[in-house]
Amino acid sequence: MAKKQYDLLFKLLLIGDSGVGKTCILYRFSDDAFNTTFISTIGIDFKIKTIELKGKKIKLQIWDTAGQERFHTITTSYYRGAMGIMLVYDITNAKSFDNIAKWLRNIDEHASEDVEKMLLGNKCDMADRRVVSRERGEKIANDHGIRFLETSAKANIQIDKAFYDLAEAILDKMPNKEEGAKQPTIRPVDSGASTGRAVTDPVCDAFRYHSSREQHLDLRSSVHISQFGALFTAV
Repeated sequence: MAKKQYDLLFKLLLIGDSGVGKTCILYRFSDDAFNTTFISTIGIDFKIKTIELKGKKIKLQIWDTAGQERFHTITTSYYRGAMGIMLVYDITNAKSFDNIAKWLRNIDEHASEDVEKMLLGNKCDMADRRVVSRERGEKIANDHGIRFLETSAKANIQIDKAFYDLAEAILDKMPNKEEGAKQPTIRPVDSGASTGRAVTDPVCDAFRYHSSREQHLDLRSSVHISQFGALFTAV
């Protein structure tokens, strides 16, 4: 069996209303890319990127969930086992901010009690269209005891910081972590990132990433959902 190319595996989740920029955040972080064409995520999408943090190589398995209500049952099944969740709203869309309360309830209902959370106010480059003040974002974050950042996937503002801060918070909570470890350095280990789109039986636990069979972690196969809800496999 090939030697593992990482020390730890963190499962992260991006949640929030459709159109707030979750997919753009993911692709900016994983591929340093930005697509100006909006394509709504269907079901679940994912990327994998390995980073170095406090002397550890950490593989981030990042799941991008659809924001539409019709995918609620599918997407909430992925909350289980998530170690970190990013709640994203659009600073130019008041409703997406108001719905953060709903997304927080979803976390309480479906995620583990000790999951790390971070609130992101995305599209902060669009200051002339802002309708949600930074102070409102900070307040709801403080009220729930979670981290807060304003980001822009388009302008690449605080995207790396968001993922590294969340990963660091998860790492710091883990038992037997090394004392006196170096402060985080934003340095990707993988120049590219694995990708796929999946809607699976939650029992499979996200294709069993935690399986010892590391040779399957590249996830060359993925599963899609059609607009009618029928499942089919693509290789």
